[in-house]
Amino acid sequence: MKNVEVTPGMFSSATVRPSLKTPITLVAAAMVVIVFFGFLGKPGDISFVWSDKREALQLPPFIVNSMFFCTIVGALLLMIGLLSIALSIRGSRTPVWLIAIYSLGAMMALLGWLATEATQGVQMIFILSNTLVLAIPLIFGGMAGIMSERVGVVNIAIEGQLLTGAFVSAIVGSMTKNLYVGLIAAMIAAALLSTVLASLAIKYLVEQIIIGVLLNVLVIGVTNFLYSAWVDDDSINLNFPGTFEKLPIPLLSEIPVLGQVLFNNRITVYLMFILVPLLWYVLFRTKLGLRARAVGEHPLAADTVGINVARTRFWWVTIGGAVAGLGGAALTIGNVGSFGREMSAGLGFIALAVVILGRWQPIYVTLGALLFGFTIILKVWANQVSPGIPVDFITMVPYLVTLVAVAGFAGRVKPPAASGQPYVKG
Repeated sequence: MKNVEVTPGMFSSATVRPSLKTPITLVAAAMVVIVFFGFLGKPGDISFVWSDKREALQLPPFIVNSMFFCTIVGALLLMIGLLSIALSIRGSRTPVWLIAIYSLGAMMALLGWLATEATQGVQMIFILSNTLVLAIPLIFGGMAGIMSERVGVVNIAIEGQLLTGAFVSAIVGSMTKNLYVGLIAAMIAAALLSTVLASLAIKYLVEQIIIGVLLNVLVIGVTNFLYSAWVDDDSINLNFPGTFEKLPIPLLSEIPVLGQVLFNNRITVYLMFILVPLLWYVLFRTKLGLRARAVGEHPLAADTVGINVARTRFWWVTIGGAVAGLGGAALTIGNVGSFGREMSAGLGFIALAVVILGRWQPIYVTLGALLFGFTIILKVWANQVSPGIPVDFITMVPYLVTLVAVAGFAGRVKPPAASGQPYVKG
């Protein structure tokens, strides 16, 4: 049989002509900001505080009228929405970086509206740093989803992998008094769970979505049982690992605003800084990544040129599970300091939405995860400023953003062509 040359352009995710769904969503949201946050907004001033007491260089707070600020921001968002419509009419897709700028503006308008006349103002260091920390599990979960779906395996079990990593890291970290051992144990445990998904999906051709759902239910049941029957009776020795110490990077951590947000963090955050660009490079700049994408787009063609489809899928899914376990560890020893029942709380499913929103690209998925991290910290912060609306409504924001983002921003981008499809050699 004649060999077929595999080229980088052969196995990219399929796209179709962009629709007007995303531009219409952008314009509609901009009008909401202009009308309800601007013209009908709260009278009074808002104060954006950019420094805390720990910083040597203190930046002055930015104080502005709330209605004026939200109206101006809304007008800028409307301009981006109209530009998006023009791009769609010309047959071009709205760039992800433009949507990221739009999202940033919408966040600032929402913060300003909620914090009008707030005593402490908008503490930007607190908001930004916690947005990053809370996005870490989503980012690692999203990377696991990319690694699985790029080789053609749908990973619904991210929720279970995150929960497994959270549970094992807390228990092992407590028993060994070594958080790094707990971190490694979490990755191994989640990787072993992923081998179940990989084996059943690849060798036995079981429906992948069903496997993922069952694994999620299994992990929830097992962790709840062990927590009640074992951990809860001796939580001091079994569920009190603590958290990693923050490791400020010399000089960089002294940069105003960004220093405290980016360069004064725990090891789990720094690992994210390494993993995301590394995965992007491997996927799109190496032969290993090209083979993985070939398996996810056209496994028969990949098999024809000598790529072992089953082995490639197995190892990418397994290593992806280890990455998700790292995200689970970030929930406990990287943030909270102990394990709680079902503490993943749907983050695995939000990570799946982030994968779709980010179009199976590591950098874009990271930006999407940061958006959801912001919505989570928004709920915590709103309790402190008493925004005048029911806190239960703020609690719904992460899930509402999930629906709007997937329905309005994801567009008609298609996943890897062979995603979810079993492959039988010969």
